Amino acid sequence: MIQHSTPNIKFTNTKPDFKLFVNLFAIAVPIILQNLTQSFINMLDTIMVGRLGEIEIAAVGLGNQIYFMMTMILFGIASGGAIFIAQFWGKKDIAGIRKTLGFSLTVAAAIGILFMLGALFIPETLISLYSSDQAVIHYGGAYLRAVGISYPITAVSFVYAQALRSTEKVRLPMMATVASLIANGILNYLFIFGIGPFPALGVVGAAVGTVVARIIELLILITESYRRKYPAAGSISELMSFNGYLIRRYIIIAAPVIINETLWGGGVTTQNSIFAHAGTDAIAAFNITNTISQLTWVFFIGCGNAAAIVIGKRIGEHNNTAALKSANTFALYMPLFACLLALLLLPLSRLLPVLFKVSPYIIMQATAMLYVLMATYPFKAFNMCMVVGVCRSGGDTVFAAFCDVAAMWLVAIPLGAFAAFHLHAVPWIIYCCVLCDEFIKAGFGYWRLRSRKWLHNVTDSL
Repeated sequence: MIQHSTPNIKFTNTKPDFKLFVNLFAIAVPIILQNLTQSFINMLDTIMVGRLGEIEIAAVGLGNQIYFMMTMILFGIASGGAIFIAQFWGKKDIAGIRKTLGFSLTVAAAIGILFMLGALFIPETLISLYSSDQAVIHYGGAYLRAVGISYPITAVSFVYAQALRSTEKVRLPMMATVASLIANGILNYLFIFGIGPFPALGVVGAAVGTVVARIIELLILITESYRRKYPAAGSISELMSFNGYLIRRYIIIAAPVIINETLWGGGVTTQNSIFAHAGTDAIAAFNITNTISQLTWVFFIGCGNAAAIVIGKRIGEHNNTAALKSANTFALYMPLFACLLALLLLPLSRLLPVLFKVSPYIIMQATAMLYVLMATYPFKAFNMCMVVGVCRSGGDTVFAAFCDVAAMWLVAIPLGAFAAFHLHAVPWIIYCCVLCDEFIKAGFGYWRLRSRKWLHNVTDSL
């Protein structure tokens, strides 16, 4: 726990720290590039499938909601483990890193297998949770059945890459994702449209490209980690050396993160369901907006994860003063960066008619949604920094979970559903409603930052 003697570092008086930002961006830039590459993979799927028509783009978008739900749970598992791994890294406790990674991989693999079984055996049932359009259900089910085999592979890659980042080995995950992008792009082109001797598989072709790309990504991560003898590259016995006490500590700290990400992911899929039931035009505009926004939002995903590594390492070194100063600095300057990056959405919004072969009405709604998103970016950036970067690095996972999901489920989703089903509002108005929780979360986050109650050392007794 944080000691009461820790100096009171004021949030509003925080000055730029050049060395701190150099450290942050040295970690963040490869993570940003990895997430940007991943966003390009998703965007590539959406653009290529979007050339087939509105039904196909809606089907793949909803099919990917199952994948998204899985990755939210995986992100909770990986982030929970990363809290321990970053602090173990501050202590240079390699054995602690490996046993934490081993337990995280075990749990993640089980989740990946569970989702794979759902995708293989009840894909149409899963798609019908989001849409009643029989054509969308048909195409979405075919996509899920083909892509489901990649889910356990993705689960292992996801957790292993997070462990590498938590030990400041950030370049390898980036390079593995770049290789995955190249493979996915080539295979998508060949199998979606049927180039040369390859059959035209449509949405199933996009799934085939994804499966092969995930296999390539995992092989690169594992083989290169062990070849370079990274901290995460433990033997089977080292990875399986976790004991009951570690499991209990992991559950206490990580369970709120897993619940947080699961409920948050469930909230996002519920938002997708709201738009899908509002009409195929609405869900198509929503999917296009999310695809475009990911190109800029990856900056804050990278910075949030990098902040967690920087702060967690300081806590592991028992340097609470530096941890507090870092948290205040990141929380102050991330919203300022967000104001600048939000402007990039303007030129991207002008490219929508070129990138997507959909109706003018869908383009108009997606453009309006991007304008709404720009207005919320500073608040979203602050919330990302607080939940992922500050609270989780300090083991304050219960508050982070409450802050992240309460406003979404109690305010944003009910308002969005009311606007869609009772007011029959246009899609961009519904979008305003589902983003209103960002303002509430920012208020709670600012209060928690000022209180300093978020800082805990979770590895001292391990």
